Amino acid sequence: MTATQPSALTDEVGEDRKLTAAEAIVVGLVAAGVSELFGIAGGKYAPLLAAVDREPRLRFTGTRHEAAAAFMATAVAHRTGRLAACLAEMGPGALNLASGLDTAYANHLPVLAITAGTPARLSRPAHGQIMDMDAPTLFGAVTKWRATLAHSERTGELVARAVSEALGGARGPVHLEVGYDVLSSDAPAASAAEIARWVGAAAEIARPEPDRDSLSRAAALLGEARRPLLVAGGGVVASKGRAELRALAALLDAPVIVTQMGIGLLAGDDPALVGQGGVAFGEQVIRALREADVVLAAGCRFSSWLWDGAHPAGAENPSQRLIHLDIERAEIGRLRAADVALVGDARVGLGRLRDTLVERGSADPHWRAELARERGEYLEALGELGRGGDLAEPMHPAQLARALGEAIPVDALVVYDGAHTSFWSNDLTPVSAPRTRFHDPGAGHLGFGAPYAHALALLEPARPVIDITGDGAFGFSVAELDTAVRLGLRVVHVIHDNQAWGVIGFAQGRLGFSLGTDLPGTDYAAIARGFGAHGERVETVEEVAPALARALAADGPSVIDARVSFVPHPGLPRFGAMGRVSA
Repeated sequence: MTATQPSALTDEVGEDRKLTAAEAIVVGLVAAGVSELFGIAGGKYAPLLAAVDREPRLRFTGTRHEAAAAFMATAVAHRTGRLAACLAEMGPGALNLASGLDTAYANHLPVLAITAGTPARLSRPAHGQIMDMDAPTLFGAVTKWRATLAHSERTGELVARAVSEALGGARGPVHLEVGYDVLSSDAPAASAAEIARWVGAAAEIARPEPDRDSLSRAAALLGEARRPLLVAGGGVVASKGRAELRALAALLDAPVIVTQMGIGLLAGDDPALVGQGGVAFGEQVIRALREADVVLAAGCRFSSWLWDGAHPAGAENPSQRLIHLDIERAEIGRLRAADVALVGDARVGLGRLRDTLVERGSADPHWRAELARERGEYLEALGELGRGGDLAEPMHPAQLARALGEAIPVDALVVYDGAHTSFWSNDLTPVSAPRTRFHDPGAGHLGFGAPYAHALALLEPARPVIDITGDGAFGFSVAELDTAVRLGLRVVHVIHDNQAWGVIGFAQGRLGFSLGTDLPGTDYAAIARGFGAHGERVETVEEVAPALARALAADGPSVIDARVSFVPHPGLPRFGAMGRVSA
């Protein structure tokens, strides 16, 4: 679907007939390339749902909780790079929707959240209307832009602005509150042709180019570097700059670190890859960040996953030079000073840098070889944890992750939920392409995994989809099994079931107490069967691959309840040190 494609609703009513606000919103969504809309059927926005029902190019999927609707829309944006949408009732529905929108906000993913609102004449200040709430203030914490549509004639303007804000610059979620009186009104908003033209233009994505002088200065630094390092984040994925990143790394003979939003930009077995996900995934990552003489950070915010204590790793190296390429000018220099600021699209910037480099860099091959050796040793040691030791039952989490990594089909889409649980599969699950492995590194939201996986299965029903999660995290979204069963989604949820809030209990134990961390006795396989899904329990490593094969062959959703022990991941100390100031 292109951004200028007319909607079926346009064909029905004609291009020139003035639309109602509800109809105009639907025509605008289609014009913006939105194909998926998630939410719960509500009364106040029934006219909007009626318009959606007349538009076959816009699929509505009902969830069991509004937060799941936000997560599913975010998953669509994460997988496709396109704008997705979710909606909720006013009041409690809006509160629930906002609780799931932080994943999109913290990870720069384009989502349009629509909520019903109190008519302007009855709000701000509140007049006593049931469920009235100051939604724009609430959503201000989890969106990059928000507005209230209180007059039908402004529908085209505000929908177009919402689309432009969501897709422009550093992408992110936006919120549009629509008064329920506006939705139910027959007052004309605009013609279908006007809406499609306005919104279609807003959806066009600009690719700004860094200025030539900055590119020349950056190229000079890289050309002279002995220990160049490339750090690639979600901005490179969003700009589809994988080929340009790989070409520049090859030209410079430079090692590469990818963030969790950048996983797959380099295949997991690429010899240039130092690490994926940050400093918690091998000491070679923090060594590279500390020792590099020139760092090129592309589409990367230097979040705490790249910190050495309370600061970005390498910032205290006085001889290190930083080149920061980002589409958002305010992001450059926010956490550490940049020697060269490249403001522009990551793909364009990386390509121009490669073209500007007159001579191949003179990188130290021994440094890169040492980093590669250390990464190999880290991965080997990680995969051996718990193998053949005293801890045979329950399973060691590394052995569950290793067995899954070996059994997961190469074309699978994999979601990592459960905070500390996700650490194990981050490196033990093979990856060959971006947008195929899904973390929530920005918000760290527990429970996003199930609805995320369901959205992926909805998008690509022929592709294996696997959600690897913890028992605590899965509990947040267990009701969404109903959504998966109802829609016949073929998705597999694999639960690291250590019957506890494991990492919290571990931390409490170090402080000498235990309070509220036990989660004993829950049979998640039985719960799955109660919903009508396939469910089974595994307790040994040998059972994992056959169980996964059976689950993947099932006609609908599956749950594998895998009994594991809690064991701290080797990177937990680095993770725990994020934000701490050394004494």
